[in-house]
Amino acid sequence: MSSKLDTFKRVVDSLSNWLNWIAGVALVLMLALIAIDIIGAKFFRWPVPGGIDVVGLLGVVAIGFAIARTQAIRGHIEVEFFEERIPQRVRNVVDVVIYSLGILLFGLLAWKTLEYGYTLHSKGEVSMTQGIPLSPFVYGMAFCYLAVFLVLLVQCIEVAYRIKK
Repeated sequence: MSSKLDTFKRVVDSLSNWLNWIAGVALVLMLALIAIDIIGAKFFRWPVPGGIDVVGLLGVVAIGFAIARTQAIRGHIEVEFFEERIPQRVRNVVDVVIYSLGILLFGLLAWKTLEYGYTLHSKGEVSMTQGIPLSPFVYGMAFCYLAVFLVLLVQCIEVAYRIKK
């Protein structure tokens, strides 16, 4: 592979690691908030105001920001039943097609989610109880979809290089 592709891959890998770190922090905050809410409600009769809103939004961050890294390490479930029975070269072609479809899907998701975020922002949409603006979370998801797009692009190029050899 070329040095430019290696550099691009390192940048995309760093981005996916950074997003995954944010997802981990969101998960820890979510768990802490739930624990504080339960303790406050059971022992002090004072649950965290708007806790459900905040936990839901942290859940969006925890899940959405982990997708790119999960794809980068190929941690998603794959059904390889048919691929095991075909030659490696054909398998590589199938992988390029699948990665290309993923690139198309996540490119469209990023674009349409960005549009949706703009709509929410322009209408001033907020969470139900705390009034937290929703658009930053939607913009964050659009960025995460773009990161998955880049991870899939790197993986597709790597497989295409293997076919070329």
